[in-house]
Amino acid sequence: MAGRRQARRTALVLLYQWDLTGQPLASLFAGAIDPYALRLAEEVIPRAAELDELITSVSEGWSADRLGAVERNVLRLALHELDRELVPPEVAIDEAVRLAKRYASEDAARLVNGILGRVARERVA
Repeated sequence: MAGRRQARRTALVLLYQWDLTGQPLASLFAGAIDPYALRLAEEVIPRAAELDELITSVSEGWSADRLGAVERNVLRLALHELDRELVPPEVAIDEAVRLAKRYASEDAARLVNGILGRVARERVA
């Protein structure tokens, strides 16, 4: 699990850099990169607008563009994993909360948990 956890961190860094700079992924890193991390980032970027619409639709009073870049990209990454059923929902949510705690704050982690929990519940219903 540590391999995938690290890959998610790397994907988050790539997505964060892309979000702030708008530069192509290839210009954001030099050397070898974890294939899973690169795949996640490459799959999330073309879906960013779609994922942001989902974030906005389930957030109470917050649009995706009002979120910090870290929170927004943690959510994009987790929602992509949920959509593609790459991991069980509990894993996607737990990993996203960990990333938010590590790279943002406890408040961000609660926000991420709430949004992802709502999405997961709506999909089961």
